[in-house]
Amino acid sequence: MDPHLLRTYVTVARLASFSEAARELGYTQSAVSQHIASLEQDLGAPLLTRRPVAPTAAGERLLEHAGPLLLRLEAARADVVRIAAAPAHGLSLATSPTALGPAALAALPPAGVTLRVLARDDVPAAVATGTADLGLVDGLAAPSDPLRLPDVAPLTTYGVAEEPVCVLLPVTHPQARRAGLRLGDLADARWLDAPDTALPLPQLRAANGGHGFRAALRYDGTDVRVLTALAAAGHGLALLPRSAATGVPGTAAVPVTEPRVVHRTELVHAGTPTGAAAALAQALSTRA
Repeated sequence: MDPHLLRTYVTVARLASFSEAARELGYTQSAVSQHIASLEQDLGAPLLTRRPVAPTAAGERLLEHAGPLLLRLEAARADVVRIAAAPAHGLSLATSPTALGPAALAALPPAGVTLRVLARDDVPAAVATGTADLGLVDGLAAPSDPLRLPDVAPLTTYGVAEEPVCVLLPVTHPQARRAGLRLGDLADARWLDAPDTALPLPQLRAANGGHGFRAALRYDGTDVRVLTALAAAGHGLALLPRSAATGVPGTAAVPVTEPRVVHRTELVHAGTPTGAAAALAQALSTRA
């Protein structure tokens, strides 16, 4: 499939309008219509209804493939440019909010760093497409087990840090004075659903046999301070790495004693890092 036609189709489907897609892509409306007709002819199936503009069943299936396909094309372009270009000065680092722990902070060079805090699933994509030289991602795992990351492109990952996890509770919570907690004992508690800041609830469910951990409040953000303030105010519990959970006013950070899980951070890169990226990768691997 011609990627230009595929990109046009995705834009029309997203905006539900040929004219709006033409405006966004910088084409004429007739050119957009021709792109869609050519793609439908190539695939031998109608992809869109016209009034209203909406994907057909075949179009919906194509949309499932289109995002990863276009991302892989961007990743391939970025990989070639990365190899062909002269080594860049400075470093662009993409990280999820709680992946930038004490070890990573200590390893950062004193100048020349551009830091981007992103949603967890967006970090590998940023590295794959070349908008970041390196990425740091984190999650819940058994000790020494690798994280499961989105398959966006051929990327290299390796662990750079592991630390204990703690349940963050308001100081008034009945369990706040415990020396340790079993995660399963809190499966029916009120939890904060903050997939890009706290350790995601699906990972907690997986560690508990696939059930429990219903959300009391959803937080779609990347500011750890907002999350901890919500926990301190009693809006729900959160699971965080010990370094992020300790010392938050109005809260208690109680270690998880069962199951045996850790907060794991991994470095992500494409190709062979050079310059400042290589120096940071070496520093992190040495500290690990």
